[in-house]
Amino acid sequence: MARKNTRNTRGKIIDAAWRLFYRQGYDDTTVEEIIEESGTSRGSFYHYFQGKDSLLSTLADVFDRKYEELMETLDPEQNRFDQLMRLNRELFAMLESSISLDLAARLYAYQLVTRGDKSLMDRNRTYYKLLRQIVLQGQERGELRGDFTVNEVVRAYALCERALIYDWCLSGGDYSLTQYSRTMMPMFLQGFRGK
Repeated sequence: MARKNTRNTRGKIIDAAWRLFYRQGYDDTTVEEIIEESGTSRGSFYHYFQGKDSLLSTLADVFDRKYEELMETLDPEQNRFDQLMRLNRELFAMLESSISLDLAARLYAYQLVTRGDKSLMDRNRTYYKLLRQIVLQGQERGELRGDFTVNEVVRAYALCERALIYDWCLSGGDYSLTQYSRTMMPMFLQGFRGK
């Protein structure tokens, strides 16, 4: 039970922070506002986070919660390549609608300079677990090529997603990430389709 309360408290803080970051901007959001919005205490905040900057790496948690929701809605009969493309579209739509461009750029900058937690690369995240599951099933069903390891396919997929987000940030969001990925992701990953 204590583990669930821990996850709930940390999750409340993360959710509140990202809501405020989106509404007010990162720079205009204070730790006190995050504590108030989350309904937690100062002690709880500092138990989980060293400060506001350490919340930047929790965007991976937000993404993972989205993937957990999507797992429930995947059609088990759908081609696994198509499932991967759907996951990408859904994540990018969420990114465009609820995570500001500035926050996405800050996350990438933070991940590049941090010496500690590189949350985007954590292979134990829900993101990577779900991708490995889909790729393995796709290979077993012949929908994805089996002459690559599961990890090679997952790595290529994650690399493409990061590249598209990074380019979108560099361009100042002057195009729809979701629409652009509809063309680019299948083109980048076409070589992994089964025969």
